[in-house]
Amino acid sequence: QVQLVESGGGLVQAGGSLRLSCAASGRTFSSYGMGWFRQAPGKERDFVAAIRWSGSSIAYADSVKGRFTISRDNAKNTVYLQMNSLSPDDTAVYYCAAGPATLTARGELYRYWGQGTQVTVRS
Repeated sequence: QVQLVESGGGLVQAGGSLRLSCAASGRTFSSYGMGWFRQAPGKERDFVAAIRWSGSSIAYADSVKGRFTISRDNAKNTVYLQMNSLSPDDTAVYYCAAGPATLTARGELYRYWGQGTQVTVRS
């Protein structure tokens, strides 16, 4: 079992920045991939970024490339999502997820999910 807890969300003005954290506890296999997803009001869940616990493989959604950065701290079992140049389009509940070793944007392939953290960007 893996438990994931997101934090760092909040209210920010357009153009601002936030850093989200995902703290993992329980068994975190080195072969797992860690992903960030988001769900905006009235919309379905979308892929944001993914990273593996080991190696250098990283993936981003086109909508966040150049603005968001995913990173990890293996010693702390924590994955981060640095979000810069935020716009109202980024308003969503952001979820952390743990899935297979092969990086994927398919949410259904991720087994473990956090409860989410709200990010609201004011125009």
